[in-house]
Amino acid sequence: MSNHRQLWSDQLARGAAEMGLEISDAQATKLLDYLALMEKWNKVFNLTAVRDPKEMAPRHLLDSLSILPWVTAGRLLDVGTGAGLPGIPLAIMRPSLECALLDANGKKIRFVRQAVMELELSNVNPAQRRIEAFESPRPFTQITARAFSSLRELVDLSRRLLARDGVWLAMKGVEPKEEIARLRAQGLDVEVSPLKVAQTTGERCLVLMRQGER
Repeated sequence: MSNHRQLWSDQLARGAAEMGLEISDAQATKLLDYLALMEKWNKVFNLTAVRDPKEMAPRHLLDSLSILPWVTAGRLLDVGTGAGLPGIPLAIMRPSLECALLDANGKKIRFVRQAVMELELSNVNPAQRRIEAFESPRPFTQITARAFSSLRELVDLSRRLLARDGVWLAMKGVEPKEEIARLRAQGLDVEVSPLKVAQTTGERCLVLMRQGER
């Protein structure tokens, strides 16, 4: 058991209260187990740049869960999931959600597979693929991305995987106004919502994109 578990537990409880999130004891246990597993693997593999235990719960768990109010039932694709963010925290909180977690990095997907197995997340399917090479028999109702640099590239590369009435949920720092203006000019419906992430500094926002009328 991680020496930092009590710290994370306190941060998660306080953060959830600040952000208006209801987390059951069973869900909190899985979220903390996931963080402990990430800390363990991070000692050997470079899964994430966030290594300070005091920053892990806010910047991994609370940041990922900040978009939970926008996550609905159906199928979710997490593009460039890395160590499973935001996909694994969302899957823990939404067990009825069918999640595909996609990353081209073999070490990171090996970790995600291990986490899925240890946490018994039957609603998560990790895949080591570039988005260009990924195929799905059914479209996704939502596509998330936490670390994708370009909104345009995300839309172009994953458009074929999104359901007709689906939505992209792209997590960003400062609102990328110029990029959003270009997307709107090209016919996409774009909304921006500020994200409140407890115990962190700096701006965060969610860019919601839908395919416009064709």
